[in-house]
Amino acid sequence: MAQEFLLVDGYNIIFAWPDLKKIAEDNLESARVRLADVLCNYQGFQKNEIILVFDGYKSKGNPGSVIHYHNIDIVYTKEAQTADQFIELVSWQMAGSYQIRVATSDGLEQMIILAKGAVRMSAQELKSEIRRAEKEIRETYKRQTGSSARNSLLDNLSPEMAEMLNRLRLKEDE
Repeated sequence: MAQEFLLVDGYNIIFAWPDLKKIAEDNLESARVRLADVLCNYQGFQKNEIILVFDGYKSKGNPGSVIHYHNIDIVYTKEAQTADQFIELVSWQMAGSYQIRVATSDGLEQMIILAKGAVRMSAQELKSEIRRAEKEIRETYKRQTGSSARNSLLDNLSPEMAEMLNRLRLKEDE
């Protein structure tokens, strides 16, 4: 099976997911970082290549940039290039050699990338897939640890040390 790339239309996803849209209303940069963090976690589970694309076309003189953020790449398009145009170009160039999926809820963009040989997924399909992955990670963790309870510091200390810390805590409560 060919290596899989997931291209994510960043602003489209931010404004399609209510939690990110709310964050963006106060601080767009915080919403971008939150989306990038979610995708980093997802990539760690899926083991695919993720390219998160943001429009930079309105920035005068912007040459565009690519930032490697943890385990994903973030692209800010150059002046006069939209995220859609970048995604279409990459989809067309890579479709023959790689499995390409594109996450966007832009209907026109979905039709174009399908014609270029990529697989499309809506913003909600991406969110559902991420939730399934998070659930599977939690279940795997529970099976491996044999417990659904969180580990605390006291659970990992010797009985004597735990008792000493407990006495100190009780002393502070007096």
